[in-house]
Amino acid sequence: MINMKKIAAEKACEYVENGMIVGLGTGSTAYYATCRLGELVQQGMGLTGVATSKDTEKLAMEMGIPMKSLDEVKQIDLTIDGADEVDDGLNGIKGGGGALLREKLVASFSRQTSWIIDESKLVAEIGQFPLPVEVVPFGHLQTATMLEKLTGEPADLRLRGDGEPFVTDNQHFIYDLSIGRIQEPKRLHAALVELPGVVETGLFIDMADRVIVGRADGTVDVISRQDLSYNRRK
Repeated sequence: MINMKKIAAEKACEYVENGMIVGLGTGSTAYYATCRLGELVQQGMGLTGVATSKDTEKLAMEMGIPMKSLDEVKQIDLTIDGADEVDDGLNGIKGGGGALLREKLVASFSRQTSWIIDESKLVAEIGQFPLPVEVVPFGHLQTATMLEKLTGEPADLRLRGDGEPFVTDNQHFIYDLSIGRIQEPKRLHAALVELPGVVETGLFIDMADRVIVGRADGTVDVISRQDLSYNRRK
């Protein structure tokens, strides 16, 4: 069986050049990219990683990738990360792995960002995957009430396997919103982040420069924002 995540990740690593500072994403697909970059380092490529989570940092260090924090670099050349859903305008939902705030920070300071997904994550409109919203623990039940009032849908506190709240690397909680199709992601994001207690949302809008899609037949598609802009002008 074709590992669609792995072939997409390996394709994404072809864009990495010697000497680059590379943002390392979090999640099951980004895992393969970090492993491949570790192999390249072991083969002699010079690169520095900036991790989007403690788990990714641990993996990268185990693979021998030299690491720096976001504050130790002026800019990141390329970030490779996964996504939970991507629409045909390259807007996405991220945060299924719980690292959405750090992922957005790293992507925001990157010259280029590549998302790696399997073909099931490519959708016409985002929103079938629950939208993660990172909130501060203080008064989080009140924040949840405001989230539900805004969206008209339940806000589900993300829990660990033992039933305790999932806590992000930033010591925050995550509420997952099952909204359904999101037709105006920019407007929804703006409304959510205005709520007291909300730190960040999993709506990543106009942030991916390319999306690399692994297919079940073993092929890989590369969809670039530049190509989308060109096609819309024609």
